[in-house]
Amino acid sequence: MTDTPTPTGIDHLVLTVADVEATCDFYETLGGEAVTFGDDRSAVRFGDRKINLHPVDRAVADHVAAAPTPGSGDFCLVVETPIEDVIDHLDEAGIDVVAGPVERAGAVGTLTSVYVRDPDGNLVELGTYGE
Repeated sequence: MTDTPTPTGIDHLVLTVADVEATCDFYETLGGEAVTFGDDRSAVRFGDRKINLHPVDRAVADHVAAAPTPGSGDFCLVVETPIEDVIDHLDEAGIDVVAGPVERAGAVGTLTSVYVRDPDGNLVELGTYGE
């Protein structure tokens, strides 16, 4: 019998988006780095993780989600910045906070989080373990 695979983390996730450029701009405001790779594919890198961006109007890979739909994502980006400073930055950037700050159960402890929506309506949680 073979060993059961043991995942150690998440390398990337994929968002289906209506406008790659607008999505890159939004996530760069949150501290990401827009990158291009492969056959003119786009992603936003956060540290050693990335979010691949698949345009809704064009297939970019052989293997895609069964029903790729812009705005169906909901995920958390961990930040080291105090949550009050995150809120101030979002306000300065013109990004509305839709909820928070609130305490949530994170993968390794309690997060203090705020929630925003990206250009496609995906729910993006920005959470810190530092408070």
